Amino acid sequence: MGSVRTLASRGTLFLDFRYRGQRCREYTALADTPTHRKRLQKVLDKIEADIVSGTFDYQATFPGSRAPSDSADPLPSSAGQGTGHRAPGAPSQMALAPATPPTPTFRDFTTTWVADHRIEWRRSHIAVLESTLSVHLLPALGDRPVGAITKSDVLIFRTQLAEKPGRAGSRLSNKRINNVLGVLRRAMADAADRYGFTSPCTNIKPLKIRKTDVQPFSLDEVQRLLATVRADWRDYFTLRFLTGVRTGEAHGLKWKYVDFERRLILIRETFVLGEDEYTKTDSSQRDIQMSQPVFEALRRQHEATGKLSDYVFCTRDGNPIDNKNFSDRVWYPLLRHLGLAPRRPYQMRHTAATLWLASGEAPEWVARQLGHASTQMLFQVYSRYVPNMTRQDGSAIDRLLATRFATTNTPAGTASAAQEEPRP
Repeated sequence: MGSVRTLASRGTLFLDFRYRGQRCREYTALADTPTHRKRLQKVLDKIEADIVSGTFDYQATFPGSRAPSDSADPLPSSAGQGTGHRAPGAPSQMALAPATPPTPTFRDFTTTWVADHRIEWRRSHIAVLESTLSVHLLPALGDRPVGAITKSDVLIFRTQLAEKPGRAGSRLSNKRINNVLGVLRRAMADAADRYGFTSPCTNIKPLKIRKTDVQPFSLDEVQRLLATVRADWRDYFTLRFLTGVRTGEAHGLKWKYVDFERRLILIRETFVLGEDEYTKTDSSQRDIQMSQPVFEALRRQHEATGKLSDYVFCTRDGNPIDNKNFSDRVWYPLLRHLGLAPRRPYQMRHTAATLWLASGEAPEWVARQLGHASTQMLFQVYSRYVPNMTRQDGSAIDRLLATRFATTNTPAGTASAAQEEPRP
């Protein structure tokens, strides 16, 4: 039985096998790595299978080798003595052809790849991945065999991505380019493992991403927003500004997850692409403590929608709020009306984090409220908002809010279900 061996003097691999009673060696220029051994073992397995079936063609498998053509004549004595058919320093031709068997096109492979992993991926992740494939990857690489895609191809593709338009007329950001290449990297790593080649994405580093500067609102701005927004949106704004819930968590919040007795908001689901899903990560499953303004806001909201819908914040039909409708018809018009700089609704989450930190809450407590697995991200994003390392447990923000919010906020009954056509 043949074997894949290492030439000690060079650290390269060669095949050692017997054919027609003779010992044969074919040398390669491949370094001794697990990937290369795996490739050559597949070649060796095929050679031995062909020898057994009588279909092995030595000249076709090793073009340029000093071995004779397949005939009844025995091999030269040099082969039988194991001296090898090629000088040890010369690369074997077979390392390129038989070691890299025919592979499917990138389009066909990714179809199988997504189907194989669909059971383990979130629906929203699959939607984003398929969009990335159809918009960027398949037009550029779809018809190429996965085994023929080179590092040069990937670098050229990355350069082309950098020229594509992004949001607001700008080019695609480095973050977006990294996300696209991340899909390519994962797909090619799986293909390389299945078909025994080295992924062309190996050692291609992600592009550098500028640190995102959060733009939270000040407490004065929060109060202006709450005082100006329409009454049926005020409780929604209060929740988002003072709890740090993500957009999908707010829109997917159901009354069964609101515990008035313990004053807790249980984050167990998120609303994404029109459906309820598991939260973004396991650490996102958390219990958020209600400050007094949040407690009062949810009490008012319960009178408005508690019998109308399972969702805390909903339309008049009882359906969850549509994020684009909210952004286009409530959020941005309100900012323009107040003369505030435009920023994404996600800044409400950043606002909650900075208010907690500025009031002196412990970073560990803040991280748990936000659903972070650790304080690492907290310090990376909000470091300048941490005034000290006091150890509090939620009471500091209550004291701060108590001095700024009266307990006689909007009277009960003024809250209602969000309208289909809201206005600021």
